[in-house]
Amino acid sequence: MWGMTAALPLPLPQSEEFAATCQALGRPLRRCKSEVGRRVRLWWQIQSHKIGVLGRIDLVSRGPVASEAGDLTDWTMRWQRWHDGRPLVLNADGLGPELLRSAGFWPLMTPASLALLPLGPEADMRAAMAQKWRNRLNRATREGLEVRETALTSNHWLLTAEAAQARARRYRGMPPGFSAAFAQVNPGAAQVFEARLRGVPVAAALMLRHGRMATWQIGVTTPEGRQRHAINLLLWRAMQSLAAQGHDCLDLGILNAQDAPGLAHFKLGTGAHTHRLGGTWLHLGALAPLARRLPRRFLQ
Repeated sequence: MWGMTAALPLPLPQSEEFAATCQALGRPLRRCKSEVGRRVRLWWQIQSHKIGVLGRIDLVSRGPVASEAGDLTDWTMRWQRWHDGRPLVLNADGLGPELLRSAGFWPLMTPASLALLPLGPEADMRAAMAQKWRNRLNRATREGLEVRETALTSNHWLLTAEAAQARARRYRGMPPGFSAAFAQVNPGAAQVFEARLRGVPVAAALMLRHGRMATWQIGVTTPEGRQRHAINLLLWRAMQSLAAQGHDCLDLGILNAQDAPGLAHFKLGTGAHTHRLGGTWLHLGALAPLARRLPRRFLQ
């Protein structure tokens, strides 16, 4: 589903596929854009939530997305033209703290970092891998694993396994129901890469395709799969498939070196680079004048 935003590198929360999924789940988004001619220069999608006495609070996650860096500066000066004055939480990407402060945003959380993996020719992707990661991939190819690539279905075992894994490891992400809905409303855009050993599943990974980008949404492995480095093999097959379909970047998610150092090391071993987001900010009418005078030492 590549529409008017096909030229923009839209992360999952800003993609048209994400909007269609939210619509199907009864949580429609509002879309805003700035165009020159027929070219979209700025694009952002707004989620709304009702929180007690505060009423409606809007959220822009990893947006706005701009065709050129200078367009983001323009957004900080003009964004209120598209909004109605409700509190706005912004998970910024590409906007610097000085710009946001001058626009009246108050800092809430320090920036997180992501692992973004460039996709392209196979030789280039292999060359970018860390040596140990590439060695494990080579070993996985000799373990007799059968890899299957299929479309996600609502009853796929991976969804149940992900829910159990999230409970066991006590993390919160998109619920499996979101992935199932994404697959239903975006046919062919939710791809499962599954590794089997003697016919028995030992690992699986779910990739969500959206415009130029794709996102590694779920990854599950059994002890047998872990012993045979099955996830390395699945991720490599996904990289090959996604690149062949025209995607140029795979989002591997948050890097949390403090709580999950092994996973962070694994992600960076693929050849991914670290992408630092801009932090979480709040625009609230009463706070805006104070935010503009906030000392620089309080900015990330």
